[in-house]
Formats: sequence, structure tokens, C-alpha cells
Amino acid sequence: MSIEMVDPELREALAAFPDLDFTQIPLDLIRSAPMMPPLEAPFPQPVERVIPGIDGNPDVKVFIVDPNPGATDRPAVLHIHGGGYVFGTAEGMIAGVQAAAAAAGVPFVSVEYRLAPETNFAGSVADNYAALVWLAGEGGKELGVDPARIAVAGESAGGGHSAILAITARDRGGPAIAFQCLTYPMIDDRTGSTRPVAAHLGEFVWKAEHNTFGWAAFLGQEPGGDSAPAGAVIPSRVEDLTGLPPAWIGSGGLDLFIEENLDYAKRLTAAGVPTEVYVVPGAYHG
Repeated sequence: MSIEMVDPELREALAAFPDLDFTQIPLDLIRSAPMMPPLEAPFPQPVERVIPGIDGNPDVKVFIVDPNPGATDRPAVLHIHGGGYVFGTAEGMIAGVQAAAAAAGVPFVSVEYRLAPETNFAGSVADNYAALVWLAGEGGKELGVDPARIAVAGESAGGGHSAILAITARDRGGPAIAFQCLTYPMIDDRTGSTRPVAAHLGEFVWKAEHNTFGWAAFLGQEPGGDSAPAGAVIPSRVEDLTGLPPAWIGSGGLDLFIEENLDYAKRLTAAGVPTEVYVVPGAYHG
């Protein structure tokens, strides 16, 4: 154990993270674990909505957190929650969205996308894209949002989904995204599967075996192979990163994803995408 490498201020908090074992604990049981309840007033309260799906996909549930109802001509954030592509919910993680919306003073819309393995990448990407189209269109008009100032943001798998959504919107000629905020994003299926990492990376919270499980469920095939499934967008495998929105990428120095995150930032920069990187020494995933 490399506990001595963990920042002293973060060591006690490790006890709060569950010990995941996808081989021994049923996924339904992991999903049913208690999550953080919504923050009470004066934090803005979430409003549940169901918006139209796209391309024959089902309707999508979203949660709107608006600290200034009635305001107009303003930016907004489309938030996508984390959970390794296989667990977590927008509703269960809404407290962080409430805090962020209150701090930023702009509306956040968090997407209840379908999870793997019940739905592979195509379904969850369609859900997130539907939310973007709605926020840039009718939903944005309702909320007083400037469609030219929509950011996407997420953490872990949500950061991965945010990066995927930015690429998808570019490639489909969809709504323009003004900014992508990627917090320790999960963006490379090769990490921990066919691409080994140093022993101290991913030692805590989210480990190589967790990553392999999540990507296998998301892709519908074993991760790390020579090619991805047809139609899948894996940010670290996408060759052309030009024309993507400016990015902020944050990661911990002990995070399993630190190398893929730094590599993605380097490639975005080389493609002419303004990119800011923030690394927290001694910080683990989450």
C-alpha cells in the first residue's frame, strides 16, 4: 500500500469510499448503496423533467437545478454523472450539482442516462446527446439559456461522457458546445487492461480491474483490443481532435486515469484546442 504517497489531508477520507468488487458483489447491490441526499434550501432545489429521446430512443429524465429562475441570456451547464459507466444516478449525485449551480449562478441540467451493461455506449450517448439538443433548443428557451454558451461537465465516467459528447456533437454537426469540464475523465479503455500502469496509480478507490469491468460493460466487448466496436467513440482513440471546445482537465497524481488524462490534454493542445490542466499531487480517484 502506498498510503504514504497520499496527501495527509486526504488519508482519512479514504475510509468513506466503498470497497468495490464487481466479481463478488452483484451490480444491483452496488447500485443500491446510499448516495448523498439533495442539499436543502437555500441551495436551489432540483426539478425533474422528462425530455424527448432522439433517433428512436426512449425519453430521457433530467434534473434541472436553477439558482436564478426567470433570468435570461445566460450560460448553462449540461452535467453528466460518474460511476464507471455502470452505476451512479443523476438523482443520487444531485447534491454536487446543487453546490456547483449555486456557486456558478447558472442553471445545471443533469442527465439520467441509461447504464451499462443493460445499455451499451450507443444508448447512453444517445441520451446525453438528446439532453444537449433539448438544452440548446426548447429547453434552453424555457430556461433563458444562450445556446452559444452551453458547457458540458462531468466526473470520471461523466467526464468521459462529456468528452464523448463534445466529439459526437462536432461530428454530427449538432449544437455547439462552448466548453468541456472534464474531472478525472474515464477516456481510454486500454488503461489497466492492455496498457499497464505503475503500481501506485489506481491503488485506491478505482482500480485497474474496476476499469476493465466498466469498459467491457460499456463497449460490449473486452477492452484494450486493437479496435473499438463500430460506432463507439473512445476519446483517447479518436485521431482527429481539431475543432473541439476548449477544455479543462483535472486529475489526481495517484489516479488510475492520470496518464490518459495528461496524454489527452497534450493531444488536445497539439490539435489547437485551448486546454488547461490541473493535477493534485497525492490525490486518488474521486
